[in-house]
Amino acid sequence: MLMISKVVYDQVRQDGTEGYPRECCGVLLGEDGKAGRIVVRAVKITNASVNPMAHYEMDSVELVRAVREARSREMEILGFYHSHPDHPAEPSPTDLAEAHWHSCSYMITAIEGGHPVATRSFRLMGEREEEKYFLEEEIRILS
Repeated sequence: MLMISKVVYDQVRQDGTEGYPRECCGVLLGEDGKAGRIVVRAVKITNASVNPMAHYEMDSVELVRAVREARSREMEILGFYHSHPDHPAEPSPTDLAEAHWHSCSYMITAIEGGHPVATRSFRLMGEREEEKYFLEEEIRILS
């Protein structure tokens, strides 16, 4: 299960709305402790893809900044988020092929006509690259 504050959940969905018709992307920071995996911050990252309408590629400089921010705040990277403009909130074959952070969550928001309609999260499972797969996980929104 991935727990996320309502404010951060709404921010992730708003990023998708603002990015429409392009895919948005970002990093989910938080704590993985006794209480579970809790997202406390979302860091929006520029989509550097040459085809941002159908693909996302996180700007490498901004991604490194997000990793440094996580360390400085004593947080962990719990996962990533991106949007699917006018497509379902489910991982594409490209999403799986390009996912490499095992045990991290990959949150996807479907944006239809500029409005968020569904947000789902999938945890990257498997020990090795050739056996990886996504497993849908519950999103619990905290007040």
